[in-house]
Amino acid sequence: MTRPAITSVSRFAQRSNGSTQADRFVPEEVPIALSYAGTTHAVMMGSPADLEDFARGFSLTEGIIAELDEIDFIEVEDAGAGIDIQIRLKDQANTRFQARRRRLAGPVGCGLCGIESIDEAMRSVPRTHGTLELSPKQITDAVRALSEHQALHKKTGAVHAAGFFQPGRGILAAREDVGRHNALDKLAGALAAQGVAGSSGAVVVTSRVSVELVQKTAAIGAPFIIAVSAPTALAIRTAEDAGLTLIALVRGDEYDVFTHPERVTDDAPELVRA
Repeated sequence: MTRPAITSVSRFAQRSNGSTQADRFVPEEVPIALSYAGTTHAVMMGSPADLEDFARGFSLTEGIIAELDEIDFIEVEDAGAGIDIQIRLKDQANTRFQARRRRLAGPVGCGLCGIESIDEAMRSVPRTHGTLELSPKQITDAVRALSEHQALHKKTGAVHAAGFFQPGRGILAAREDVGRHNALDKLAGALAAQGVAGSSGAVVVTSRVSVELVQKTAAIGAPFIIAVSAPTALAIRTAEDAGLTLIALVRGDEYDVFTHPERVTDDAPELVRA
């Protein structure tokens, strides 16, 4: 099933030299249901692209599965007004998921999906043990490199991106979405499908850093999250506790390191082992 991720619309453009009517590309935004064993677990507003990566990544970063081979199959269905991603889990994973659902009153629509308790929202994250180090130049290069993988943003100016950077190799994978959490989930799914170890690189995002992005980066296993915008206080505390290096407000050659600055060093290797 394929839907366009962008569409062309007509608008009046007011400029200093007058007003003109012209077409402009804008991103599509549709409800996307993630359903397990035939039951909807979460509904997200998102871009209708890379949907199997979305299913894989969401399942991993939300702790529904521990590894990719716990998914039996993924089927993307056009539901008219939206998209339904049907995910069937293998027996043991499905048993764990059903037990989890019984602890919840029901799913919610956005943000922390399938979560209706404070304890679930504030779940602990796996501690990062990666030995990767980055130099100041590699940090700023990572953000510059991600811009080259933002085809939808270049056309619309209205979507987020998440990429995975390895020193010496650049951006190995990148995904875009109108939702910043969705873009990161899609990236997580792409990395898992490609067999890329999260500990081997850095997550790079075009948005602010919320606690959910830190939680998902930790689930990927990346020791760095690098962002062009600012973090929240809770994101900083969570990254500190998780042993994750949080770098934000990257502007040209300038940036702020909020947690675990010991990983930023001029002696970082130019190439990491695959």
